[in-house]
Amino acid sequence: MIKTKIATEADTEVLALLGRLTWAESHGHYIEDKNDVLKYLDENFSVLKTKQNVSSPKQLFYIIYADDLPVGYAKVVLNVSNENIVSQNSCQLERIFILNDFIPLKIGQKLLTFVEGQVKKLKLDTMWLTVYIKNKRAIRFYEKNEFKNIGELNFLVSGKAYENIVFSKNLA
Repeated sequence: MIKTKIATEADTEVLALLGRLTWAESHGHYIEDKNDVLKYLDENFSVLKTKQNVSSPKQLFYIIYADDLPVGYAKVVLNVSNENIVSQNSCQLERIFILNDFIPLKIGQKLLTFVEGQVKKLKLDTMWLTVYIKNKRAIRFYEKNEFKNIGELNFLVSGKAYENIVFSKNLA
């Protein structure tokens, strides 16, 4: 059975571990220097950093479970702007990750649908995100879900720039 829940501080360790594992699975092979991967993971997915993020009222986390096992999560940052977004009532889907073994179950689709529903309840009209240009599977997923390519930006890992596409979706 698949279920999704809104994460709380009690979920900090689960979120930190899911974040670490899923980011390494989805992005680690793109980063040439594996020490940069470890440094990025340590800086962005520590229990302390995750606890600070979960405690922020501007950041919302959702965990998706398959048979009571946490297999993915999403992070939404409220009211964050992007130069390519006209709306002042938008949010960023900063992360949506599923453990590789569970991707074939279409869990990412269920999680995205849940998150979009939650964002609509908050009366936000636009959701935007970024995707690494070489992540073809993710690009196809967002295009299938009616996200439009509206620009690009660089994502930095240890000072090295990785070109990302900015996608946006009107939720109104």
